[in-house]
Amino acid sequence: MQKIKLIKRNKNIALLHKSITIYFFLIIAVSPRLSAQKISILTSGTKTSIRGLSVVSDKIIWASGSNGTVAKSIDGGKTWQWITVKNFEKRDFRDIEAFDKNTAIIMAISEPANILKTTDGGKTWKTVFTDSTKGMFLDAMEFWNRDSGIVLGDPINGKFFIARSFDGGNNWQKIPVDKLPTADSGEACFASSGTNVRKLDRQEACFISGGLRSRLFIRDQKIDLPIIQGKQTTGANSVAVSDNKKLKGGHHIIVVGGDFSNDTSSEKNCAITNDACKTWIVPLTPPHGYRSCVEFIAQQKLICCGTSGVDISNDSGMNWQLISKESFHVCRKAKKGKTVFLAGGNGKIAKLVL
Repeated sequence: MQKIKLIKRNKNIALLHKSITIYFFLIIAVSPRLSAQKISILTSGTKTSIRGLSVVSDKIIWASGSNGTVAKSIDGGKTWQWITVKNFEKRDFRDIEAFDKNTAIIMAISEPANILKTTDGGKTWKTVFTDSTKGMFLDAMEFWNRDSGIVLGDPINGKFFIARSFDGGNNWQKIPVDKLPTADSGEACFASSGTNVRKLDRQEACFISGGLRSRLFIRDQKIDLPIIQGKQTTGANSVAVSDNKKLKGGHHIIVVGGDFSNDTSSEKNCAITNDACKTWIVPLTPPHGYRSCVEFIAQQKLICCGTSGVDISNDSGMNWQLISKESFHVCRKAKKGKTVFLAGGNGKIAKLVL
């Protein structure tokens, strides 16, 4: 009897060793895939805080920031051309939209609010929009294509500012006041990464707000978000949209934000909807702190960044893994390509290495 028990015990130990061995090799097999995702710094040290980023292709990248600065690379970030826009040396270009190595549009945020365009690679810039209204503050731009674009601004007299262009940004028409969305008291937008307004389809766009109240706006819909709010430093900062015909409404929408005055807090900093905003889901593992930008890399793969680090999700935003504690304001994927670039303070520009 004792011999039989001993044999069974030996078999159990053998099975346990086998299980541990299999688990060990699984960890080894998975770990390189996780650790392979890292951030590679391409350039830094320039006196500008970059919040505008437009990646035309894997080779052509444009960025914009404070002190009237624009940066451009045409070799995938190996070398950079730094441009100070004449007569705008003290302005802050919070967003940029680029179409090729020669054509780009930049947005100077406030009093006066200006939009400028170059067609010669940044050698010269033409002012295509000016508004000196008191309280004017532009937050972000978005283009559906080379012709059709939208610019979003903070509320003036209780109405969000919106203007449209239908000729590649050469001219901008303000939306009539009676057609503009109404803001709640203490509700505004964060010009943190140029991504709080995004296209939904060929004609429609959506935008998000923050502050004392945080909402998603789609035409006449005003949808409350399960994002931290109630202070001037809280709310949604960035929205990302992915087309998916299998979903109700056809879109997968993810919103990130948090409290930028407490940038390591993960409290209510991300929300997801898959059913045309009828219901919202919060991640099982949220991003690891305040996040100012979120971007789809693939159908189920996303990246988000903020002043306390960079996170990756491989399951449509339900679980996020911190891959870097480097501070960044914005992350964008190539429109025609697969490369992802990031940018932040002190002229820092980086690339995601998969």
